[in-house]
Amino acid sequence: MKITGITAQQKDKNRVNIMVDGKYRFSLDIFQYADLGIKIGREYSDDELTLLETESQFGKVYARALEYCMMRPHSSREVRDYLYRKTRDSRKKTGEVKPGVSPVITQRVFDRLVEKGYVDDEKFARYWVDNRNLTKGSSQRKLRAELQSKGVESGIIDRFLAESERSDESEIAKIIAKKRNRYPDDQKFMQYLARQGFSYDDIKSALMSEE
Repeated sequence: MKITGITAQQKDKNRVNIMVDGKYRFSLDIFQYADLGIKIGREYSDDELTLLETESQFGKVYARALEYCMMRPHSSREVRDYLYRKTRDSRKKTGEVKPGVSPVITQRVFDRLVEKGYVDDEKFARYWVDNRNLTKGSSQRKLRAELQSKGVESGIIDRFLAESERSDESEIAKIIAKKRNRYPDDQKFMQYLARQGFSYDDIKSALMSEE
């Protein structure tokens, strides 16, 4: 079987369509295209084309996963969950079933993201502690619970909470400044603050300092 055409995609200029024996067979991103040395007129066996199709799928999943990681830092668990969803069959608007991606491919994608530094639980923990509800306020207990729910190891959480300049005293002050008008009743306000993860002593001290 012979490569008979290579054309740039209309929707994505970073990908090229590969034609085999006059018919579309698969697409590759421009880096894959350059690395694989595909040229018009070159002949491939069916097995070789199947391997190239696997590379095509890897490139597509990697590009989508990279976009996901660039939106904001994500934990390893979040990225693994995202990639797991790619392995599940889905249904198109036409009703046609779209097969999921091979777990072998998603594992390759995950490993590449880790290798390139796009998945790093330490970077994620630092980002989360430094930025989560920065203006609204978050207790250390709440930050810890959120990071644990995202699969970050306790040792990493402990270290970044200890290194952070954020304290429950300053965080509770932010919440009081924003929420006080909604809770004129001290008892209800204390219950609300307790649900945010603050200790009774810190709540009592903060409310007393208002007076």
